[in-house]
Amino acid sequence: MEFFRIRKDIPFMRHALVFNVISLVTFLLAVFFLVNKGLHFSIEFTGGTLLEASYAQAPDLDKLRKQMEADGFTDTQVQNFGTSRDVLIRVPLSKDAETSKVGERVMASLTKVGADGAVSAAPTLKRVEFVGPQVGKELASDGALALLLVVCGIVLYLAMRFEWRFAISAIIANLHDVVIILGFFSLFQWEFSLPVLAAVLAVLGYSVNESVVVFDRVRETFKKKRGLTTPQVLDHAITSTISRTIITHGCTQMMVTSMLIFGGPALHYFALALTIGILFGIYSSVLVASPLVMWMGVSREQFIQVKVEKQEAVV
Repeated sequence: MEFFRIRKDIPFMRHALVFNVISLVTFLLAVFFLVNKGLHFSIEFTGGTLLEASYAQAPDLDKLRKQMEADGFTDTQVQNFGTSRDVLIRVPLSKDAETSKVGERVMASLTKVGADGAVSAAPTLKRVEFVGPQVGKELASDGALALLLVVCGIVLYLAMRFEWRFAISAIIANLHDVVIILGFFSLFQWEFSLPVLAAVLAVLGYSVNESVVVFDRVRETFKKKRGLTTPQVLDHAITSTISRTIITHGCTQMMVTSMLIFGGPALHYFALALTIGILFGIYSSVLVASPLVMWMGVSREQFIQVKVEKQEAVV
């Protein structure tokens, strides 16, 4: 399906060096922020207290957040859990507060909102759990392992389907997206939670899909069209997939934007990470991976099997 078709190939590879320099600069900036500022980890990674409370009627989450902030709770997550009447509260680990009394203080804040007329009665505490820092370390290590396994799987898949040059180029471009997302979260100190980690892994798989589409068109062009140089083949492959790229990423971004606007605080950073990943995924898959393939020396001969003539046996 195509909305439009560009008849003349756009000379992207003419500016390949510029694209790679831009990518290198943004990558180094992201690494700089990660090293100097680090990530603002959520309760799942740092430890804290998790409470679940139930109301007779659906409470106003904004009032709950404001009341808890007024009572001295910072970086607290308040969201619905299961139904609109059930509320899940995550309170980060604090050095000044006693862990055993955090639950009592939170319930006191929730009761203030309940008695304020927002709901018909005070909330009922359903469970209280303490998440220790050790659990957070295990989650961080498991997340890093998941990212490593995804990377290895992508490299093996591309190496078997295409060629090792394509595998290396695609994974460099896709890791570029991951580091850029982490760089944004480090620069602005946005909270890095398990949903954000899921978004990063989703971006890694989503971005490689675009690279596969372009690479597949590159292989097809090498086989069908003779007399084109490698930059011309890459230009043709990118130009011929622009319509598909706009349709795919445009539809995906529409859904992500709706989550970003209407999803509330619970989905805000998840949707934000996906938005950054989609935007940079388009750039890296088209204008980073393709130039890298060209620099590594991809050519038509790597996809055309040379026929070897059989020598007749001499009697």
